[in-house]
Amino acid sequence: MKEPDDKAMLNVFGAWTGQEELDEISPSVHSSWLGLGPKVAQFEAAFSARLDLPGLCLLDSGSNALFLAIKLLDLPPHSEVIVPSLTWVACAHAVLLAGHRPVFADVDLATQNITAEIAARAFNRNTKAIMVVHYAGKPVDMKSFPDFHVPLIEDAAHAVDSKIDGSFCGSFGDVAIYSFDAIKNIAMPEGGGLTAKDPALIERARSLRYCGISKSGHRADAGQRWWEHSIQAVMPKMLPNDINAGIGLAQLRKLDAHQTRRRVIWRIYQEEFSRLAWLTTPQEAGPNEQHSYFTYLIRLERRDALAGFLRDKGIYTTFRYYPLHMNPIYQSQHLTLPNCEQLNREGLNLPLHPRLSDSDIDRVIQGIRDFQ
Repeated sequence: MKEPDDKAMLNVFGAWTGQEELDEISPSVHSSWLGLGPKVAQFEAAFSARLDLPGLCLLDSGSNALFLAIKLLDLPPHSEVIVPSLTWVACAHAVLLAGHRPVFADVDLATQNITAEIAARAFNRNTKAIMVVHYAGKPVDMKSFPDFHVPLIEDAAHAVDSKIDGSFCGSFGDVAIYSFDAIKNIAMPEGGGLTAKDPALIERARSLRYCGISKSGHRADAGQRWWEHSIQAVMPKMLPNDINAGIGLAQLRKLDAHQTRRRVIWRIYQEEFSRLAWLTTPQEAGPNEQHSYFTYLIRLERRDALAGFLRDKGIYTTFRYYPLHMNPIYQSQHLTLPNCEQLNREGLNLPLHPRLSDSDIDRVIQGIRDFQ
């Protein structure tokens, strides 16, 4: 396989950043207020307002947001938590780190999402929570999950602009998380967010994100020993910072433009690739849903050959995600999950992000047309 010119390589994921982000972080840099400060509070308020949430606790990563979300549920020790196998490893790690056991479930082949029917196959008396992941931003049908009568952990890492019946994803779970890392729809160098139906849980999350310290001593309050603090739990440091939050504020203002571009690329792909009988295109959002278009997953039998062919043309592709139950660290469950395993053989994520130009899109389309 020949090596393509790295400068010409089209990335499968990417963020669109510029002067707006520089303008937003400039006051923080000039004031030397780089850590947790006013920009964090501004982002939390602006994000909550846009998505009509009871609040948001900004954190240093989506992975830590998952861990903290599970800890907030105060599940019995060693509980079982159902997790779709086709998701990022942080979902399963968070369950383990919180002292519980992830139990992997299959996903629907067409949507790559867990369903209530699939979750029921993995459900037993030891199941104390279910994690629901909106793959690529295609909303999971949330209506039947409350029938399980266990808390729902909603992973909306891909679904920051997704809706069901007019309500944003992240508003359905008992706890929910978002991801703001460098390739997401709202991109920061690193970041995550946590929300919950109960506002008290959001406030508790804020009190835990600094090593479990509920009272910080960074202000010299009259009549108090300001250096003293109260530690209410043993927790890692999960603090956000004003540089990331400032970038997030600029990204939030540009989100509608970014989503418009993602939607245009998605529709072009759908129109072009639906004509090719040898591949399967992703499922569209339903009539009561709104998609976030985080990534575009096609399926075909000769997936590996196509990935290599496109790479030689300077078009990077990938498969998200290698099923967790197939990873050596989790293979002790000895599961067979047919849809996840078929996706692992056939799935390929194509470039989709707002930095792609019209000529970039044409290049992807032509590269796939040439593969026959």
